Amino acid sequence: MPEERGWGSGVQAQSIGPLLRSKLAVPPPLPGLVTRPRLFDLLDAGTQGPVTVLGAPAGWGKTVLLGSWVRERHAGPVAWLSVEPDDQRERFWRYLCAALDVPVTGPEELADALATRPEPTVVIFDDFQHVRDPDVLHGLDFVLRHAPGAVRLVLASRTEPALALHRWRARGEVAELRTGDLSFTVAETEQVLAHDGLALPAEQLARLQAHTEGWPAGVRLAATAIAGHPDPAGYAAELTGDDPPVADYLVAEVLAGQPHDVREVLLSTSILECISADSIEALTGRTDGERALAALRDANGYVIPLDAQRHRYRHHRMFGELLRAELRRQTPERVPELHRRAARWHAEHGLPLDALRHALAARDWGYATGVLVDRWPHLVEYTHSVEDGNGGGPRTLVPPPNEAVRNDPELALAYAADRLDLHDLDSVENFLRLAARHQHVLTDARRDRLTLMTAAFQVTQAQLRGEAAGVLSAADEVLALADRCAGTPSGGAADPSRGDVGDESGARAIAYAAQGAAHLGIGDLDAAEAALYQGLASAERSGLSCPRVVCAGRLAFVLALRGQLRRAEAAARAAVTGPACPGEHSRSRSLAEASTPDASPGQSRGAHRGYAHLALAVTELDRDRLADAEASLRAAAGSPEAAAEPALAAWLAVLRARLLGERGELAQGYQELLAARRELGDWRPPQYLAHWFVAVEADLRVAHGDTETARRLLVPLLHEGGGTAAAVLLARAYLRDNEPAAATRVLPPWAEDGGAIPLLSLRLDAGLVEAVAARRGGDTRRATRALERVLQLAEPEGFRRAFGRGGAPVREMLPAHLDSGTAYWSLVSELIAAAAPAATRMPAPVPADEALTERELTILRYLQSILSNVEIAAELSVSVNTVKTHVRNIYRKLHATRRREAVRRAREMHLL
Repeated sequence: MPEERGWGSGVQAQSIGPLLRSKLAVPPPLPGLVTRPRLFDLLDAGTQGPVTVLGAPAGWGKTVLLGSWVRERHAGPVAWLSVEPDDQRERFWRYLCAALDVPVTGPEELADALATRPEPTVVIFDDFQHVRDPDVLHGLDFVLRHAPGAVRLVLASRTEPALALHRWRARGEVAELRTGDLSFTVAETEQVLAHDGLALPAEQLARLQAHTEGWPAGVRLAATAIAGHPDPAGYAAELTGDDPPVADYLVAEVLAGQPHDVREVLLSTSILECISADSIEALTGRTDGERALAALRDANGYVIPLDAQRHRYRHHRMFGELLRAELRRQTPERVPELHRRAARWHAEHGLPLDALRHALAARDWGYATGVLVDRWPHLVEYTHSVEDGNGGGPRTLVPPPNEAVRNDPELALAYAADRLDLHDLDSVENFLRLAARHQHVLTDARRDRLTLMTAAFQVTQAQLRGEAAGVLSAADEVLALADRCAGTPSGGAADPSRGDVGDESGARAIAYAAQGAAHLGIGDLDAAEAALYQGLASAERSGLSCPRVVCAGRLAFVLALRGQLRRAEAAARAAVTGPACPGEHSRSRSLAEASTPDASPGQSRGAHRGYAHLALAVTELDRDRLADAEASLRAAAGSPEAAAEPALAAWLAVLRARLLGERGELAQGYQELLAARRELGDWRPPQYLAHWFVAVEADLRVAHGDTETARRLLVPLLHEGGGTAAAVLLARAYLRDNEPAAATRVLPPWAEDGGAIPLLSLRLDAGLVEAVAARRGGDTRRATRALERVLQLAEPEGFRRAFGRGGAPVREMLPAHLDSGTAYWSLVSELIAAAAPAATRMPAPVPADEALTERELTILRYLQSILSNVEIAAELSVSVNTVKTHVRNIYRKLHATRRREAVRRAREMHLL
């Protein structure tokens, strides 16, 4: 209670008069209270500044959190005021002054009294949304401004506080906790259930937390309902916002208090996954969509923003379920018409799958098949999304009557597309068979199109099942059918007499994208690259954005692995910044969900960008830009497919471990690999990816000095698919043990293009191993030749990290190589400068008495090589005497007497 903090002990009942003391008391703890130290830390930090806002709707635990924070964490002076609608003007100030134990009645005296106190007072306003009186708000602003540092306001509010906070926001002095912060984590949800003696399996616990979206009241209500059910786990899986315990709360605390027009908008938009001003107008017939959307935002915290500009929202899952149930109960006759309007609005806005879904829900089968026929390639690319689209709206559809399908088998394909989006693969298969059974009623052209659509859906089916062989087979079928439909082999001109039988370019884009992804998944980089290039070209021709992003991102990753860093970066940037997949924005996660610890500010969380971010991470690692590589890995981890695709998650672990190893955090890198193996569970990676896990672990062990374990890991790989990588790493292990001859023996050929090592990064590692081994063996000429070849391979693509990985032996070779002459003097100088401690780096330029001419600068660059004057003259097509004249001028201007001295002097002056 506030008097326990030293500022309320003098408040007696008679001084408070008719005011209720309960409004000034910290609420008692609830049974089964979940202690939330992560939020206590945020409150501790926030109350170091003038204002902290807890903005969330009813049931988000604001009061409970603040009460427990006061009791368990905060040690300074605290005043508490639970605000009610009648607390305006004089009544508000009497309560506030009583809470603060200040015998005054207005803001000026209060500011003066607080300013004299020895330490700041935290003033907590619970239910601050009731404070609307402009005089009260102005008075609070006055107190904040005239008692600086003496008062810390904490505002718990269901709506945006009406207090003018812009001044403190501009200075970064407003701490804000929103629903994303206040939501229960899976662990906290588990604690709530444990208080009622419940323990759900991990998968069902995570599903319950996701379905409630961490809504604390929803979790507590769910726990109470589950505890009284004979099948707790089964009931937890089926719990919805329409179940009595949850529905009663939402109706009483959220829906009942809304004005009639707001309730109507809520009910009408309950069928939508994404609410915007124009979709409100389309469904309701209103012309003030912006005002209606603002009313939803301001009056109801259960609409959640989907973009930073707050133009698009969605309903909280459980609240949406309640609204749809209320819509069916109150006005069932409106439901089909709302879906018809929604279908047309989505079609007009380029969202064919949502248009199809609403048309089917309205049982408007003619419109549904029209959408299918007109936009089927877009429907297939849409269903490639790794995010389940079941964010809102009904998805349990009544199957069409048999007669409707007999008359129009394309209707069965429309239902298959909807089920495919939900990854309901058994239903998809049933609808595809149904369509095939009745295809004889169609014309030849329509039958060809139906067969092509069916094959395209089967490609996605196989992808979702993780069947690489099935994907490749189905994709081949699509390509063959596309050629037949076009009346021409792939890449030729279409036969105009065939008529419009579908978008064959779109079909090819879908097939090639699937093939490329499948080949990459099994480690066939050559086949993956070929298919992805074909898919990219077909996607460009057809205008399909999803296959374009899929192909560009995966192609970038293939190129990055091969060492074609420049092309990889260009493809990755195109994938990251290019057009979104259809509906990506309408189905994007809420801002609260996107604000995870691994998500960088402003990063794209679009579907299919994960491999593009991985490609950027590889290029940045190889170019020795470790901070950028880390940011790209965070972006990849934040992409939807990171949770849906085990292969991408495995690559993330491999690259994170490699990054940690490059930073010298060897134990952390090893732990990253162990954690990934645990999290991937029963999933068995393809052989090539399993070899990468072993190779990175072995590399970490070599760097740590545990070469014996590294050898034991690598030797079995020598005769498998990972033989070349294993051989290079084994050679590094031998070199670490100072066995240069053994290192040289196990190295595969690396210097020639098209040799045994397909990845450029491995070729560079192999060349540096050979150079160091040759130098230790006394063969300076071979060492120099190997190092020069490595520089030649590294320079065009900007490779830098390989030289750092070579450690001290490579660093020691670079200065001598520079002095002996190299065609890559700029790169070697850069590497030397990067490796040198700051105190020993190149001094500031020393000015020359007379500037060198352009021709003299050209010859100066040749002087650092091993070419003679005669050879330099031949290179420049001038006489030897001309070269000698320029050399004498160079010596004179640089105050040098011989060639090496001139080169050294030129480096000091930054002329080289």
